[in-house]
Amino acid sequence: MSLHWNLYDSSFLALHFSAMAGILFEDIFDVKDIDPEGRKFDRVSRLHCESESFKMDLILDVNIQVYPVDLGDKFRLVVASTLYEDGTLDDGEYNPTDDRPSRADQFEYIMYGKVYRIEGDETSTEAATRLSAYVSYGGLLMRLQGDANNLHGFEVDSRVYLLMKKLAF
Repeated sequence: MSLHWNLYDSSFLALHFSAMAGILFEDIFDVKDIDPEGRKFDRVSRLHCESESFKMDLILDVNIQVYPVDLGDKFRLVVASTLYEDGTLDDGEYNPTDDRPSRADQFEYIMYGKVYRIEGDETSTEAATRLSAYVSYGGLLMRLQGDANNLHGFEVDSRVYLLMKKLAF
């Protein structure tokens, strides 16, 4: 009997990604809508996105002056507790003399913020099957919503990095 992993099977992805030190969530997202309720600020757009592998819903504020995003764009998104690839925690401060490998080297847009709320769809008799994790990146907000199993690493008051890179397709 041979064992073959389907790289697109969510159980394989969950196992693979949970093994990567410091990564709380990773997936590819499609931009489905931009500013559906109108733009509130000149330099910020609110993206509404859906992930490919885990079918998570993402609402994310992005500084479009720094990182322009268009409808239909695809991007890789990682939420991590540290930028260090070995999982070593950091203090959240930039250190120009630190020459250790950094996840930031592989991405185009990075933010650092704080998880301020986690909501579930639980009833009084059942645990939540879907969760929403809310993060503020200095006032730019993110809501990541979907299967609770994909958000188990998120904790209120924890500090997290968001890393994005557009994909060519």
